[in-house]
Amino acid sequence: MSIDRNLQSREIIVKAVCGKGRKFSHVSHTVTPPHAPTSILGAWIINNQYEAVKSGEGVEVVGTYDINIWYSYDRNTKTDVAKETVSYAEVVGLSYLDKRHKSVTAEVSAVATQEPNCVEASISGGGNVLIRVEREFHVELTAETKVHVIVDPSGGDYEEKHVDFDLIGDEGDFEDLNPDLLEDDLS
Repeated sequence: MSIDRNLQSREIIVKAVCGKGRKFSHVSHTVTPPHAPTSILGAWIINNQYEAVKSGEGVEVVGTYDINIWYSYDRNTKTDVAKETVSYAEVVGLSYLDKRHKSVTAEVSAVATQEPNCVEASISGGGNVLIRVEREFHVELTAETKVHVIVDPSGGDYEEKHVDFDLIGDEGDFEDLNPDLLEDDLS
C-alpha cells in the first residue's frame, strides 16, 4: 500500500489520565482504653475520610478514621467501647507517569480500593490494645497533554479507502505498550 500524501499530522491538547498508582499497606496503631482490658470482643474502623494531594512524583493520601474497640475489663465482668480518631498520610508512587503532561494543569484523585480494615487486635503491655490495619488506595493524576493525530485537510471520504499506518513513520510501535496499564473494567 502506498501512503496518501494528503495526510498530515496534528497535535491536539486534551485532558487525560497521565499517571496512575496503587498501594496496599499494613499499619499498626496503639489504643489505650480507659480501663485495662481483659479480652478484646471486637474491633472495627469507621468514618474513613481522605483527600489526595500532589506530592513530588506521587500522590499523598491524607485522612482520618475512627477506631472502635469493644473490650471486657474487670476480669470479664464489664464491657466498654474505646474510641480513637487516627490521622494518616500515605504516599502512593505513580507506576505510570506521562512526563509530557502540562504540570500546572495537574489534578490528583484517590479511591480507597480497600477501605481501612482491622485485621488483628491484641492486648499489649500497659493496658494498651495493638490494632493492625490494612488499606489500599488507587490514585490518578489528570492533566493536559498532547496527542498526535493524522488528518486529511481535503476531508476525503475514507469509507472505501485503507490507510496502512505501519508505513507512517516508525514512532508508536505497539511493542512499547505496557499491557499492565490497560483497565480491567471499562464500564
